[in-house]
Amino acid sequence: MAKKLYVWEFPVRLSHWLNIISITTLIITGYYISDPFLHSVSETPLVMAIIRFIHFITAYILLASFIVRLYWLFYGNRFAGIKEFFPFSKEKRKEIVEFAKFYTFMRREVHHPIGHNALAATAYISVYCIIFLAILTGFALYSESHSGFLWYLLGGWFFSIMSDGTIRLIHHSTMWILMAFVIVHVYITWINDNIEGNGLISSIFTGYKIIDEEHK
Repeated sequence: MAKKLYVWEFPVRLSHWLNIISITTLIITGYYISDPFLHSVSETPLVMAIIRFIHFITAYILLASFIVRLYWLFYGNRFAGIKEFFPFSKEKRKEIVEFAKFYTFMRREVHHPIGHNALAATAYISVYCIIFLAILTGFALYSESHSGFLWYLLGGWFFSIMSDGTIRLIHHSTMWILMAFVIVHVYITWINDNIEGNGLISSIFTGYKIIDEEHK
């Protein structure tokens, strides 16, 4: 018998959608900042100023989302808690391999947990590290036009260990990594939703999944 189970709490869903909006906006504006394609002498400075403003505001939104999700690692339910994202046990390591084979069509069936599987959890931890690196290097670059201890603390200290060009390269590289993650994430979500038939995609809107009574 199937039943509804509240899996994704509101802070998790809010952070998820803020991440989608923010990362999409940051990729578009970041790409333009790195390679402006409007070349009118009269329009480019204004367009660039607007694009940079949108980029900076969106970066703050992403930072706020990051903090909310970090907080919820310690106060969320069992599907959002920190234990879900550190698959160091032997069983979890085995699950990573099983799901890697499943998603690459080397395995026909696999047991799908209610929350994140170990491979997904590992991927999310990795992508949040990339987001953190993007935020950190972004603040470092932003601090070039600001002065004071706060801006040094937020990222200015980066220039004492690497050059401006290296920081820009790292920051730009995070964009491509996040783009690749988004493509893979959409693909895997679509596969899981079709195979599991438990309302995975709709659950990120409502928070509820449809599961069997015996599924723990």
